[in-house]
Amino acid sequence: MLRKLPAFILCCVICGILTSQAAAVGAPPVGEAHVYKKVDDRELKLYVTKPADWKKTDSRPAIVFFHGGGWTGGTPGQFTEHSKYLVTRGMVCVQVQYRLLDKKKSEPPITCCRDAKSAMRWVRSRASELGIDPDRIASGGGSAGGHLAAFVGMVEGTDDPADDTKVSAKSNAMCLFNPVFDNGPGAWGAKRVGDRFPEFSPFHNVTKDDPPGIVFLGSKDALIPVKTAHDFKQKMDDVGVKSEVHIFEGMPHGFFNYGANGNKPYYDTVVAMDRFLASLGWIEGPPTLSADIVLPE
Repeated sequence: MLRKLPAFILCCVICGILTSQAAAVGAPPVGEAHVYKKVDDRELKLYVTKPADWKKTDSRPAIVFFHGGGWTGGTPGQFTEHSKYLVTRGMVCVQVQYRLLDKKKSEPPITCCRDAKSAMRWVRSRASELGIDPDRIASGGGSAGGHLAAFVGMVEGTDDPADDTKVSAKSNAMCLFNPVFDNGPGAWGAKRVGDRFPEFSPFHNVTKDDPPGIVFLGSKDALIPVKTAHDFKQKMDDVGVKSEVHIFEGMPHGFFNYGANGNKPYYDTVVAMDRFLASLGWIEGPPTLSADIVLPE
């Protein structure tokens, strides 16, 4: 239905959705700040949060979070609450700053994708310093950040020329919150990537070597059809890769953010993510997130 709207109205609708998404990601990131990359005179940072009983000699699972905002906005703090919770489950959490695109231009997200891979390589190459297992590094993200989280897990190429490509940027699991991971003709991001969509679209790069993934999507998401999520799972099933899709009835884009919709979707998605990670053997025991965070209706 969204694609049938006049172009001006469609642009306003999408801008409103992404502005709302960006507004929800304004919390500051937590953890130790590290410069993972320098571009010209700019330093790009990531923020590392560790469990209270962390030791450098540990070999813990980790997750690297990428924020949403349409590749043009947002801040690394979108997944601050997710990080605070997952460290209590024994994981090391990383929140990434990456370069944003110019809203006035229709350039593909080359810099975003390169930065995402650089961040993954920085984390993996310092696994022994961070007390993490280099073979248990998940990628997570929402909306355009969900695209990046899927991109580093599934798409080859678009590496920063300055990167040491001997270090793998590939994630070992994916936690995807309303990810815009289909960038093919007629889908979100198509205007930016055009006929180069095979270079950027995770949906069009499913292979048997992909990491397992979990996808969360609202049934009323104006950017991502529910069918896309189900088709993604079918593609993963067809190549024998573990995947889950959770559809939340009546929920819009950005429904999962902490503080949105009375926190119930945040609670439900985090608990499902916890169980998914436990199913991989990365964490143990039942979820410990308190239901007290859910606000009464």
